[in-house]
Amino acid sequence: MKVVIVGGVAGGMSAATRLRRLMESADIVVLERGDHVSFANCGLPYYVGGVIPKRESLLLQTPASLAARFRLDVRVRHEVVALDPTSRTLTVRELDSGREYAESFDDLVLSTGAAAIVPPLPGAERALVLRDVADVDRLAEAAGDARSAVVVGAGFIGVEMAENLVRRGVSTTVVERGLQVLAPLDVEMAAPVAAEMREHGVRLELGAELARIDVDTVTLSDQRVVPADLVVMAIGVRPESALAREAGIEIGSGGGIIVDDRLRTSMSHIYAVGDVVAKKDAVTGESTLVPLANAANRQGRLVADVVAGLPAIDPPAQGTAILGVFDLTAAMTGWSEKRLRAAGRPFRVLHSHPLAHAGYYPDARAMSVKLLVDPDTDRILGAQAVGGAGVDKRIDVLTTAMAGGIPASRLMDLELAYAPQFGSAKDPVNMLGYMADNLRTGAIRTVQWHEIDDAIALGWQTVDVRSREEYAAGSIPGARNIPLDELRDRAAEIPAGPVLVFCQVGQRGNSATRLLTQLGRDAVNLDGGYRTWRDATADRTR
Repeated sequence: MKVVIVGGVAGGMSAATRLRRLMESADIVVLERGDHVSFANCGLPYYVGGVIPKRESLLLQTPASLAARFRLDVRVRHEVVALDPTSRTLTVRELDSGREYAESFDDLVLSTGAAAIVPPLPGAERALVLRDVADVDRLAEAAGDARSAVVVGAGFIGVEMAENLVRRGVSTTVVERGLQVLAPLDVEMAAPVAAEMREHGVRLELGAELARIDVDTVTLSDQRVVPADLVVMAIGVRPESALAREAGIEIGSGGGIIVDDRLRTSMSHIYAVGDVVAKKDAVTGESTLVPLANAANRQGRLVADVVAGLPAIDPPAQGTAILGVFDLTAAMTGWSEKRLRAAGRPFRVLHSHPLAHAGYYPDARAMSVKLLVDPDTDRILGAQAVGGAGVDKRIDVLTTAMAGGIPASRLMDLELAYAPQFGSAKDPVNMLGYMADNLRTGAIRTVQWHEIDDAIALGWQTVDVRSREEYAAGSIPGARNIPLDELRDRAAEIPAGPVLVFCQVGQRGNSATRLLTQLGRDAVNLDGGYRTWRDATADRTR
């Protein structure tokens, strides 16, 4: 049996090595267009920034090492230019010599990945991208002489590149067409990331577009000119599915190859994995693009099982992702509020701002966590977290709960590892469960930060139950200050009508809302408190 894999790195090499472990007698050929078949693509920005000092640390395996250990026939700088599904034949071009030859297969795995998008702007040929080792070599060389840089796009790669250019001492501007950084996050969760970037010297041009790239500047659509010895294009990627498309394989609307839950394409004996495929969304079951390394590695292993005849099913993709930006961590899984709203899907929102570990233990730092829940089924639809230490493990627990179908309110029952330096007796994940249960049972009602203006316009009274010192340091305009400890005695001071209560993060507001409700008032709590409102409106009030 002969299996040919087109493309290496995460998906292709995971498939090849797993297949060898399963099928010692198979002929396995890997055809890679680039110079390197196995490298740490997620580490590329950190080589530019000097965090990873040695280039060789990025290079994981070579054709020689893969041949020695796994008896793989790995051919770099070999580009597949045509595919004939009927005859099961590939046309391969040796890039060094230009010679073309035919390569047959019994089974074919396409792992051609995705290419960086570079819009056809004047001067676009000067823009650099970051997808492989050749790209990082060009970028590192250019950054060595640069005093200024413009990163176009504030997604995960754009933010990582901005951080690492600043680490190199390069004055860096990020140009983003949207009104926030990290579009997959909701605005109030992305705001702390933007603040962190600004605090470390990154200039953010949000709601701006590039018009052209000149010799050492870029011009924005409003004709402002920004210094740019170096320009990095990081506006997204597009599946490299042209080979499959030209062979008649079914392609989805987003450009990804359509596969079933066993990674089979529309053509017999042809499979596809990684960034080039359309994946099944975990929330809706619809087709979606999720260009993430963990998904590509997982699919690479799984497709080897399928080819070897083992039972294997590709699970839906939740889109779990994380990044560090200076001293902050941001992570997410599932759908965001804005995506759910745009789809017209009902949802319930919970915000929490817990400490990463017990408050009495040194260096306890707050994080912000957001949970999206189906109001009818209590199903977890998505989660986001921003902060320092502990963000990663909380998002991983929530991702696991979502994949396992654990209802939001049952998060309170999870028995999570606890010691004061690692967490709290009521872990932040448990607290989300308590909050979800309160909302599910109707023990508490909440409003969101973006509903405050409408509530005030309808005559709602806003009551800040924080201390006088906290109130003096900043509050929602028009709010009346009655500290929680005085509320029982002063509740009569609140004019008739519905009451919107808030504190710093929502916990005291919850107690105040319960108190006022039992005193006969129509009271709701501001979910996430003043901190969520402050973060969400930060750019609006700058």
